[in-house]
Order: sequence, then C-alpha cells, then structure tokens
Amino acid sequence: MNELKWHNNYALGVDYIDREHKQLFLTMNKLFNIISDEEKKQWGCQEGAKYIKNHTIEHFEHEEKYMLSINYKDYELHKRLHDDFRYVTLPALEMELEKTNYSTNSVRHFLGVCIGWIVAHTQTEDLAIVGKISSKWSGIPHKEDISVLEQAIVQLTYDMFQLNAQKISGHYAGEDFGKTICNRLVYRSQNGEKREIILVFEENFLLKIIGRILNTDFPRIDDMIINITRYITRQLLEKLREHIPSLDLYDIEKENLLTHEQLVNSFKKSNPSCSLLFSTNDGYFAFCMSSSASIKKKDLPSFAHANAMETIHKYIHKNKTEKHAKNNETATNTKNTDKKHKILIVDDSCFMRTRMANMLASNYEISEADSSVSAIKKLTLDKPDLILLDYEMPICNGKQTLEMIRSEKDIADIPVIFLTSRRDKKTVQAVMELKPERYLIKTLPDEKIKENIDTFFKRKKI
Repeated sequence: MNELKWHNNYALGVDYIDREHKQLFLTMNKLFNIISDEEKKQWGCQEGAKYIKNHTIEHFEHEEKYMLSINYKDYELHKRLHDDFRYVTLPALEMELEKTNYSTNSVRHFLGVCIGWIVAHTQTEDLAIVGKISSKWSGIPHKEDISVLEQAIVQLTYDMFQLNAQKISGHYAGEDFGKTICNRLVYRSQNGEKREIILVFEENFLLKIIGRILNTDFPRIDDMIINITRYITRQLLEKLREHIPSLDLYDIEKENLLTHEQLVNSFKKSNPSCSLLFSTNDGYFAFCMSSSASIKKKDLPSFAHANAMETIHKYIHKNKTEKHAKNNETATNTKNTDKKHKILIVDDSCFMRTRMANMLASNYEISEADSSVSAIKKLTLDKPDLILLDYEMPICNGKQTLEMIRSEKDIADIPVIFLTSRRDKKTVQAVMELKPERYLIKTLPDEKIKENIDTFFKRKKI
C-alpha cells in the first residue's frame, strides 16, 4: 500500500466533519511519499506525524461536541473508542517514532495503524452517528474486565517468544496491517457453551519468531509455517487458560484458517466481545474473542488430520489470490478515477478561504492554510498544482511567503496566483519580481476569479 484515497462513501454528510476526515486522508497519503525522500524524511515525518496526531485529537473533540449537540445515544461508547486511540494507541506509536528516530519502519507502522483505525472507524462508528448504520461495538466489556486478559497475553508473549508486546488498540476491527495469517478456534466449555477465538498474525512476525525458534530463515509463508502457527496458537491459548481459569476453554470443537476478507466479514456479522491489537519489535498480532452469542455458522473448511495439508495449501493459494485480486482492483480504481487539480488557498481570512473553497470545490481538490507557516507545512506534506496566495497576512506577508517557497527546491516550481486587495504599484512590482502566474484583486466577481484559474490550468495543461 502506498496511496490512500478519499472516497465519497466515507462522507457522513456533516460538512466540517467530512472536511476534517478528508484532510487526515490527504496528510497520511503525503507521508507515504515523504518516507522515500532521504533529504526531508526525518523533518517531514516528524511534522507529518505531529500534524496527524494533533488534527486527530482536535477532530475527536469536534466530533464529540457534534454528538452531544444531537443527543447521540451511543455517545459514551463512541467516546471510549476515541479515548482508546487518543490515550493508548497514539502515545504508543509516538513513543516508537521517537525511540527509532523516525525510521522508515516506525513511520510505516504509524501510518498503517492510523489508516486502518481511521478508515474502519469512519466506515462504521462515524456512519452510525448519522444513522446510516448501527454501531458495531454495542455491549463491549469495560476495560477493567479485559485488563487481566491483556496483561496475561503480554506476559505470555514475553515468556514464549522473548518479545515485549504493547497493546495499541483495545477495539481492533479487522483493520489491514499487512499480509496476515488468521487462525480461528471454536472452544466448547464444560457446560456446553461455545467461545470463538481468532488470532491474527502479521506474516513477517511469524517468519521472524519461527525462524528464531528453529534457528533458520524462512523466506515465505508455506505449509510448515502454517502448521507451526496452528500449534503455537494452541500453546498460547493453553497457557492463557492456566493464567485465567475462568476463561473455560475446555475442548476444541472446530479450527479454521481465515483469509483477511473472511476475517473482515466475520466482524461485520458479529462483533467480538474482546478484540486487542498488539505491537512488538517483530510485528503485530491481534487477539479476538467472542461469546457463544456471537458464534455464527460459517461456510469454512474445518481441519481434520486427513485433510490438514490439503486445507493449508488451498488456504495459501486463496490468501495469495485474494491479495492479488484486491491489488488489481485498487489499481483499476486508481486508473479510472478522474484526478482533480489540487489548489491550496492561503489567506488569514476565514471568510475569504470559505468563499474561494465554495467556488472551486466542485472542480478542484481544495486545501486551506491560514498563515505562511501553515502553508509551508501543507506544501511539504501535500504538494498542490496551484497556490492562491493573499498578500496581507500577519507575521509573514504574501511576498515573504512566496520568497520562502521559491527558496525551497522541492516546492519552488509550484505556480502561485496572488489574490489580494492590495493594488498599489509598489506592492505589485515587488511581488512580480518573484514571477507569480497572475495578480488578481479580491473584489473581482467570483466568476472572473474562477475563469482566470480555469484558464491557467487549460494553458498550462498540468
């Protein structure tokens, strides 16, 4: 994955919330490109990660105020999901970024978790706010009820693999954190009740820990790795039962392997009562548990001694085929999407930014900045095709802002159109030396301003 696109199906229909979601998508998408640029990687990733964190926290506050304003019935539940991401996941990711000095892997980890969480949350709980779907996390246990389970898993991860695990989400919902192996076991308790447990392992995590256990290198997932994983899973659950006798995992009734698509579908059908995502130095894994009320009949091949190898080979092929089909679909969708030109509006006047955004949004992809500092940050993270720049701004005026832009080789070639109320000869001459594309007066009618912008793109053929 190296690109994240905003789609209209993410929209709630609440304008300012949708704008904030879209800005998060755009910023995360830009971070993908910065990772591979050695010159600005560290500074860009630091600023980008900080912006995503701050914008996410600010967005949560706005969304919570909106929920209160409409008396949303699941406000407390929704806020718990925000708090888990705000106070558990983000600080853990931030600590990893700082500890590794913003290494490529830690930034990809940060992006993968943020994207997975935000996309899944936008498509589920956020849509529930406006009544498009029902909340999928109804009836989840309080964090006090799963703290013992979480601590036991962390301890067992260290005991079995000598790895320090850290919970980064208490509400994992099938977000894609890379190629995975999903092992599903259905247990029967002594009183006949059933409990479903799914462990989701990142493939790289398995290759590393199994390679370390066997003192050999495994280049890819094969039937050997799958079988070892199955019995590592069983051992982990046996140890977990020793730590928590009340878990009552008496007898295995069924075992299946799930593709990522099947995992996501299982979450759609029945939400787990406990779903934890952990990070280690070697990768990620998730622990998901459902009560008997959540068990649904699933058309999945179940393991038996006679068919184990055949089932594994079919699974590896299906997993690979599913990923390939998903990649092809993404490529096709990207190819068929009409790409809009991107315009950054830089103006300290909220009224003016809104006026321009409303006028241009139907034909262009719009982002906004209210100062020169904010503009430079946005330019670094998401290079636009054109900048609409005001002249009179606090701290740095338009001329100084354009001078800064022209002095940075990565952004020096971005076209700039001045849009200002200043029309005196001295000001115009001073900025024309910096070769802006045009100099427009704000008092022009909207249609004239838009006509100038449309003409610019037609002539430039950007």
